[in-house]
Amino acid sequence: MTEPLIFALAKGRLLDDILPLLAVLGIEPTEALTGSRKLIFETTRPDVRLLVLRATDVPPYVERGGAHLGITGKDTLLEYGSDMLCEPVDLHLSKCRLMTATRKGVDLPKFGRLRVATKYVNVARRYFSAQGRQIDPIKLYGGMELAPIVGLSDVIVDVVDTGNTLEANGLEARDLIAHSSARLVVSRVAMKTRHALIAPIIGALNEWVNANNVS
Repeated sequence: MTEPLIFALAKGRLLDDILPLLAVLGIEPTEALTGSRKLIFETTRPDVRLLVLRATDVPPYVERGGAHLGITGKDTLLEYGSDMLCEPVDLHLSKCRLMTATRKGVDLPKFGRLRVATKYVNVARRYFSAQGRQIDPIKLYGGMELAPIVGLSDVIVDVVDTGNTLEANGLEARDLIAHSSARLVVSRVAMKTRHALIAPIIGALNEWVNANNVS
């Protein structure tokens, strides 16, 4: 019997968006994913199992063979930065923007190293390097908006949805680094070795995106 296809999903709001879509493919967990200590779940398709992981763990699991494919945000994939992964489908769900932000009315220092608070350290390094600026990254996992207010950083790099959180904390979005949305991600190895199972999923997801005029 062929080993089941392992599908890695990101926890949180994205998971809520993705489960109805997977149901369209006939892939539904046989038990609730939330409120459980389990990390791997059987589905209504005996040839597919689900892993539920932190969003940042989806790319390494897929790249290194712990899962064959997964769904996570483009922001996470940009930060991970692997050429061993491909993104065959943009699902156009959970859209946001990866941006720089500063205190309102405060310009960035023109010279010297910039202090950048972010969980997207690799993205920030690449972005500012392209502008000829060196940075001192300050890796944070929450409370990003507080960093410029208390003088911890000159600028933050973070995802922005409505911008309301920035506004409430006296910050403003500045430069767009990238648009982000949920992506199907597949390892290049699995695309070859498990193509017969993965190709129909890619096709069905593309059909769903087109049929729903998602853009």
